[in-house]
Amino acid sequence: MANNKEKLFTEFSAPTTQEWLDKIQVDLKGADFQKRLVWKTNEGFSVQPFYRREDVEKLQTPNAMPDEFPFVRGNKKDNNLWYVRQEIEASDAKAANAKALDVLNKGIDSLSFRIPGDAVSAEFVEQLLEGIYCDVVEVNFNTCKRHSVELAKILVAYFEKKGYDKEKVVGSIDWDPIEKIVVDGKDVQPILKFAPELIEVLKEYPNFRCISVNSVSLNNSGAYIVQELGYALAWGNEYLQQLVDAGVEPTLAANKIKFNMGISENYFMEIAKFRAARMLWAQIVKQYEPKCDCACKMCVNAVTTSYNMTVFDAYVNMLRSQTETMSAAIAGVHSIVVTPFDAVYETPNDFSERIARNQQLLLKEECHFDKVVDPASGSYYIEELTTSLAAEGWKIFLKVEEEGGFLAAALAGTIQDDINATNEKRHLHAAQRREFILGTNQFPNFTEKSEGKQPIDGCKDSCGHEAGSIKNINSTRLAADFENLRLATEKAKKQPVAFMLTIGNLVWRQARAQFSCNFLASAGYKVIDNLGFATVDEGVAAAKEAGADIIVLCSSDDEYAEYAIPAYQATGDSALFVVAGAPACSEDLKAAGIENFIHVKVNQLETLKLFNQKLGIK
Repeated sequence: MANNKEKLFTEFSAPTTQEWLDKIQVDLKGADFQKRLVWKTNEGFSVQPFYRREDVEKLQTPNAMPDEFPFVRGNKKDNNLWYVRQEIEASDAKAANAKALDVLNKGIDSLSFRIPGDAVSAEFVEQLLEGIYCDVVEVNFNTCKRHSVELAKILVAYFEKKGYDKEKVVGSIDWDPIEKIVVDGKDVQPILKFAPELIEVLKEYPNFRCISVNSVSLNNSGAYIVQELGYALAWGNEYLQQLVDAGVEPTLAANKIKFNMGISENYFMEIAKFRAARMLWAQIVKQYEPKCDCACKMCVNAVTTSYNMTVFDAYVNMLRSQTETMSAAIAGVHSIVVTPFDAVYETPNDFSERIARNQQLLLKEECHFDKVVDPASGSYYIEELTTSLAAEGWKIFLKVEEEGGFLAAALAGTIQDDINATNEKRHLHAAQRREFILGTNQFPNFTEKSEGKQPIDGCKDSCGHEAGSIKNINSTRLAADFENLRLATEKAKKQPVAFMLTIGNLVWRQARAQFSCNFLASAGYKVIDNLGFATVDEGVAAAKEAGADIIVLCSSDDEYAEYAIPAYQATGDSALFVVAGAPACSEDLKAAGIENFIHVKVNQLETLKLFNQKLGIK
């Protein structure tokens, strides 16, 4: 058989970028290319609708190799393994130990224990770690920052007693006093002096880190991706500079820092964030002239965000956290924590924790995400996102450095102001349906009830710190405002009934009825849709018979001039009358006494609050 290597498609010439643009302009039929197809990101740069090889050839990121400086392609070159981590509340050592041993048999290979400060003792640690091989399983600890040095000494004594190979002990102590300043506004500056001693205690354990950068708290407060990236870098540099100034050798200092970063729902942008973070952190550490490039590797524990999680339609939280987990896994992080889907309204139970574990195991055992190193490399789109995010994140880093560093900026409150402004902006966008929350302000479950579920706040452990004049972050989940509205509706003596009075043009009345049902069900109202009525009087009569508290007229803009005023007059005081849309005749309708209009440009949250007020719901 002849060995002919046929080149396919040689008869076709490759179109140029300009030819693609010309074709797009034809298809747009005169519409503005920039407005219709160019994405203006929250991160400060624009994303084009397509990228080509020529766009990437000018970038430096594709030239990097895995496990080589600047580590944009990851810290490994032969696999993409990550630790599957589960957090365990350890106020009771025996119970926490039993739970740890149980989950270790279910796929977990990284444990994170939260220990109360007053419980720290050698006896407690002995009981907590009984039967757990710390040279096989990654072990992480979180306790009061004032007790972290004590815990470190106890752990070292325990590891030595067990005779563990120091190289094989992998884990961390989550020591991050600056987080208390940023998130809670508590002045913990005196505790910062413990950092050199903490590192000294653990210096012989090269894979056990003890200085944390908890930028996940910014992510959970609504920070944009670029904000978390830039501030995390400045945060880490603050600790690194303080340690070096205190006499800690730069290589040792860098190797003791661990980043706990959040993962938001922006799938491709999050992949790019972790790649950009590694690249920029490597450049920062390099300036301290470490003994080897290995010190420039960024160690990241990624945690799926709670900011976009919801109380209602809570199973959708699984979908959110699954794509978030995929982003982190593809990006090549050190470990991942999947926040259980019910964590925002109850202590996670066995079912939700099992699902959270299996979300990662699915990616490993069935999707084989652990086999391929940096699968995103070479993607024109992701390489562009990586470079663009790095550029914008670096601007934030430089701005913080100009303010005197992360600690100075946090004490001045500029970081808190920035995150709070973003949080407020995102809540406004959610209220205006410019940012969708599936199951909350978009496609809510019409018939769902809370069944006793109540939103819960995160742990606010004061740990003996005094509150001062420092600003704090006002962290509120994105769905919280809508949830409070819906919970208030549930407490009402009667569930409001919203009746769709559909009439006229079939296409318009169906479209507006569907929009209105979704709009009003977000407040927990019972919505009644209809196929259509022949006359206004027939529709109003049916609405009154159904006990409607709200009557929504759904028709076309042209037909509102005919139907709206008669429908409003027929309704009278029997129900709240609403027009679905913003017709040209709106002023005439308002002059006739019609006050309520719902459409894509109104503030959904404020409109629903107003309706609740008119219905007597507090």
